[in-house]
Amino acid sequence: MLFKRLGIDLGTANSLVYLTGEGVVLNEPTVVAVAIEDNRVVAVGNEAKEMLGRTPGNIVASRPLRDGVIADYEVTEAMLRYFIDRVCGRTRFFKPEVMICVPAGCTQVERRAVMDATLSAGARTVYLIEEPLAAAIGAKIPIAQPSGNMIVDIGGGSTEAAVISLGGVVVHHSVRIAGNKLDEAITGFIKKKYNLYIGERMAEEVKIHIGSALPPSATVRKDETWPQKMEVRGRDSLSGLPRMIEIDAGELANALQAPLTSIVSAIKAVLEDTPPELASDIIDKGIVLSGGTSQLRNLDRLIVNLTGVPVHVAEEPLLCVVRGTGVALENIELYKRSISRR
Repeated sequence: MLFKRLGIDLGTANSLVYLTGEGVVLNEPTVVAVAIEDNRVVAVGNEAKEMLGRTPGNIVASRPLRDGVIADYEVTEAMLRYFIDRVCGRTRFFKPEVMICVPAGCTQVERRAVMDATLSAGARTVYLIEEPLAAAIGAKIPIAQPSGNMIVDIGGGSTEAAVISLGGVVVHHSVRIAGNKLDEAITGFIKKKYNLYIGERMAEEVKIHIGSALPPSATVRKDETWPQKMEVRGRDSLSGLPRMIEIDAGELANALQAPLTSIVSAIKAVLEDTPPELASDIIDKGIVLSGGTSQLRNLDRLIVNLTGVPVHVAEEPLLCVVRGTGVALENIELYKRSISRR
């Protein structure tokens, strides 16, 4: 084939690119640094993430996607162009075909914005696939069969819960609460209890190192251990000076309960709307979790406790959506009913 075919998972926190025939070739944070004077893109991905909260006045490092959809069109287009150039090379005779996944609950305007930005970034044809469907394909769920499968994709900006049967989404519910809201809950908790301002990156580190959906005392497996305390550095809100504190995994788990309850409510909303025949299939097979935030410790147990339905975390949950997008692109005839094209 003369032109390349790319599957892109354009996420709020991370963007991944799948090249047909090769697999996942790019995994970088969805962050762009722009020079204010001439609107020039200074850095994208890992390099730009290092700049978050550390830039001088003439450079702004930001996330161009918010809650799973485009918040800054021009910066998103520049980022897509950077990803396509990285994978296909700056000089190319043929433009690539690109498939991008979008949240199931996004509007027609948001879908059109993604398509327009991708075409402007150098694609010859753009396909859109819904995120829950791509996640189910990537998690190796047999979606073409006449039986119900439930997938919950918890990313950085949104949580997508859907029941899939016969290759299509039967019921879905989307909430714009996910990993970023957990970070905000950590920031708010530390500010309120310890009078300490911490940055976005520090909040994410705390979540990864000692974060859990259940307090350590409530965990079922006593052999499971993880760090119970962590040193957190930031700026004191009273004195304005740098300060370091130590926080505990138990109090952090309590701080995360509000956003986690909203995520579980979205799962319950889908289960309530699911036809009885498909609901019986879900009880047998369980719910599959994908997306980066599904790796939060004990999240599967919290969902089991509140819904009574078995829960499994997919293998390599961060890669499920991009792999599913790539597989759908390689087998476009099989999934054409679920894909929109431009």
